Amino acid sequence: MLGKVGLELLGDAGRHGGGLSVLGGAGGLTGGSHRSGTKAGLLGRQAECEALDRLLTAVRAGQSRTLVIRGEAGVGKSALLEHLTESASGCRVVRVAGVQSEMELAFAALHSLCAPMLDLLDGLPGPQRDALGTAFGLRAGPVPDRLLVGMAVLSLLAAAADERPLVCVIDDAQWLDHASAQVLAFLGRRLFAESVACVFAVCAANEVDELSGLPVMDVAGLSTGDARALLRSVVSGPLDEQVRDRLVVEACGNPLALLELVRECTRPELAGGFGPPTAQTTSGRIEDGFRRQLGHLPAHTRRLLLLAAADPLGDAALLWRAAARLGLGVAVVGAANDMIVLGVRVRFRHPLMRSAVYWAALPEERRRVHLALAEATDVDADPDRRAWHRAHGTAQPDEDVAAELERSAGRARARSGLAAVGAFLERAAALTPDPRRRAERALAAAQAKHLAGAPKPALALLAWAQAGPLDELRLAHAELLRAEIASTSDHGESAAPMLLKAARRFEPLDTELARDTYLQALSTAMGVLPDGGRGLVEIAAATRATVPVPAAPRVADLLLDALARHLTEDARIAAPAMRHALTVFLSEEISAEEEFRWLWAAHTIAVALWDDRSGRELADRHVRLIRDTGALALLPLALSRRLILLGFEGELHEAASANEEIQTLVAATGVRSNLGFQGPAGGALVLATWHGRQAEAERLANALMSEAASRGEGSTVSVSQWLRAVLHNSLGQYEEARSAAEHACAHHPSPGAAAHWAPAELVEAAVYSGERELASQALDQLVLTTQASGTDWALGVEARSRALLSQGEEADGRYREAIDRLRRTRMRVDLARSHLVYGEWLRRERRRLDAREQLRTAYELFVAMGMEGFAGRAERELLATGETARRRTAETADQLTPRETQIVRLARQSMTNKEIAGYLYVSTRTVEYHLGKVYAKLGITSRGQLQCIP
Repeated sequence: MLGKVGLELLGDAGRHGGGLSVLGGAGGLTGGSHRSGTKAGLLGRQAECEALDRLLTAVRAGQSRTLVIRGEAGVGKSALLEHLTESASGCRVVRVAGVQSEMELAFAALHSLCAPMLDLLDGLPGPQRDALGTAFGLRAGPVPDRLLVGMAVLSLLAAAADERPLVCVIDDAQWLDHASAQVLAFLGRRLFAESVACVFAVCAANEVDELSGLPVMDVAGLSTGDARALLRSVVSGPLDEQVRDRLVVEACGNPLALLELVRECTRPELAGGFGPPTAQTTSGRIEDGFRRQLGHLPAHTRRLLLLAAADPLGDAALLWRAAARLGLGVAVVGAANDMIVLGVRVRFRHPLMRSAVYWAALPEERRRVHLALAEATDVDADPDRRAWHRAHGTAQPDEDVAAELERSAGRARARSGLAAVGAFLERAAALTPDPRRRAERALAAAQAKHLAGAPKPALALLAWAQAGPLDELRLAHAELLRAEIASTSDHGESAAPMLLKAARRFEPLDTELARDTYLQALSTAMGVLPDGGRGLVEIAAATRATVPVPAAPRVADLLLDALARHLTEDARIAAPAMRHALTVFLSEEISAEEEFRWLWAAHTIAVALWDDRSGRELADRHVRLIRDTGALALLPLALSRRLILLGFEGELHEAASANEEIQTLVAATGVRSNLGFQGPAGGALVLATWHGRQAEAERLANALMSEAASRGEGSTVSVSQWLRAVLHNSLGQYEEARSAAEHACAHHPSPGAAAHWAPAELVEAAVYSGERELASQALDQLVLTTQASGTDWALGVEARSRALLSQGEEADGRYREAIDRLRRTRMRVDLARSHLVYGEWLRRERRRLDAREQLRTAYELFVAMGMEGFAGRAERELLATGETARRRTAETADQLTPRETQIVRLARQSMTNKEIAGYLYVSTRTVEYHLGKVYAKLGITSRGQLQCIP
């Protein structure tokens, strides 16, 4: 039998007798005593146990902690979790384990974890309460945004921790359903000062993408000495040294694998060294051991275990109802005691036991128990799980079962369970007898899989659907779906042509859908800019040539026509249509759905028109709209647009807060990592550029451009090169700035960096590099958009650029015009740059006193905005005039972190701590913690004093 050390190393399996059954039948094994690594007796795990003890100490002190325990199957993760829970005196412990068969049932694990705390649900803010209630099926409501569900769980756990510290234990995290994994990962990243611990255990062979970036404790195998000690504790007879060393090497320090190897050996093999070699993986060897044990059990007992394995809920009452339908009574339990624990919940001694039991059964045996579970499930209380079991119990096509699965998909969609929708519809399609209906359900399943972030299964279902007898409209929808999948994959450059193809297919079937798809194709092409922008022009030309603007145009029709004209005509000819579309979007009442869907197009037109006020209004409106509707997965894209404008305005503190929010959102929502410039790396590049941090900016730009080039995304390359030009101009490195600006201008003039902002950088860099002809060419490109716009921002930048190429009184007048115009805009950076280049010109004209005034103004503006690169350039010019720049002492606000600055800004707007917490996706306790730090740094004692801080 196993000694204490062997039992402890097996965790739950050994503690409850499962370890004995793993080694059952291997005679000659006796208990023994040996030193343990810790007070809990976990051999070789002293460092890990001490780390968990420190975690608990921090949580008891009011802090929060997140930890991922990672290791291979059988290495002792469950034992470490047991150590954690047993050591958590004075804490409330809630735990859940992922179940492989539940991976497509949205929020299944999260519901189990939160169930003991749902009495606190009514105390949450209304939107959070409704979102969590809908996600758990406790109330009806619109589809909840996953991030809002995450905020609700954060608030729920923080409320539970008000009474005493809370420890959340999540075992087998690799088998969490996707929705639960996303929310729990969000929780792990946002915990800060709530007295909550969130500890995951995950099998190293099954990485969980959602948990990447969280603190990790890798659990390695036992050292050679500890592995030998374990063998000595469990083998009572002779043990050949060579056999011992071979077992230790083959087990790679895995304690459960080592014990299984011992169990496989006879006494002569242990004593003489004649055992057969093995090449199995650790988990495979452990599962084989469980299967061999299963083979010795009576048939009725195996069937009861199979019932337990097929029901991921572990509902004991359901198990016995289903068992009764199969003629199984309590008497069959005895022989299974070594494998399962029967209480209110049914639990297997080791997670691999469930898998071994389920897959060891024949297909017809599995179908029989699923049908029994379906019949035993209350159709009113849990119709979806009943449908799921019915489907797994059905081998032949059956329209009744398929229709029931389709209804379950509808209910899952209402709970934002897109993975479950896809799973239900996929199974429904497989069980549909009629070929046309089967193809339609496969298409719907493909759509759900795509929205759930599973592109490969979506493409497989799409191919299945397209092979079936779909009508023309659904075939067009299939083309559209294939294009949308491409746009979110690493092959985004192929999406725009595919969308164009889908739009053409819609034309004879649905004109509105065709025009909407053309607009979607333009959006995708602008984001990718394939073939240097030529593909963008082709799409715009195709739009104008094929689908005329209707007599009573929708706002989408006006936006499409305006963008298509801008890309195919002279900007001055297209400008009236662009202004009209923008005016209609801003002034007329449009539906929330239209605003939500097409606001990006209106913002693009505002940028193309150099309309700084409308651009900022739309950027703010987009962020606000997404917050109000709860579609927070789209917020990173909206924030990135706003961040660009904040850079031009010189609001770098606010831009840093926006980028921190983008980082949080990307991590929390599972947005694909290759967001290019619209992800956290793009925001970091904007900040590093305007701050003048050359090494950081170059590193970020090179990384973004390398990734974008591999995906054929010209837009990210263009924006990155524009920012490199800004950076080098700020540092006075004009040759490098000229090269970067030329690259940025090389793409077709899509609204934004390439067409509007990069030419101005090229004019400045080329003039200071002595290449006036190149500067004149860049000015011609710039004027194409500024003259069409006519705004103060456009004409101010144009006047500054013309001044750089002018002389004498003409240059002086144009510099003054630039300053006068830009003073009327929000764009403080362009205003400060106009003062700078005017001062530089005045110094070269030997007008030192006038130069000092302009350079001093520029320097003070740049310093106030935190733009060290441009400030350094202004300071050098001031020194050349004979004046020393006065170093500004750090303002009080500069002592604050971006997060603290953001909280102060929101508090100044009279937002409560609870409102700030909801806005920033943190708990109220975290807001209180940061405000305490702010008060200490600023030497104030009340919230009202924040209004007096500069």
